[in-house]
Amino acid sequence: MPQYHFNGQDITLDILMKTEAVVRILSAHKKLPFDTMLGLFYASKTYRNLKNVQSGLWAESSEFIADDYDLVG
Repeated sequence: MPQYHFNGQDITLDILMKTEAVVRILSAHKKLPFDTMLGLFYASKTYRNLKNVQSGLWAESSEFIADDYDLVG
């Protein structure tokens, strides 16, 4: 499993928890099963940005990231 660090801090758990929360929001909004939405999210530009710790997206709220997914995909 990859690990993510920002300013010397391990933020891997933060990104994993944020991913789960975002996918739950999107799954409910789009009325898709969690596993289906997870696959779609993993394939998205938003998820690539979330994993790029320099983007700072990981520090945003789950709702903000879900909105970003809807706008950017």
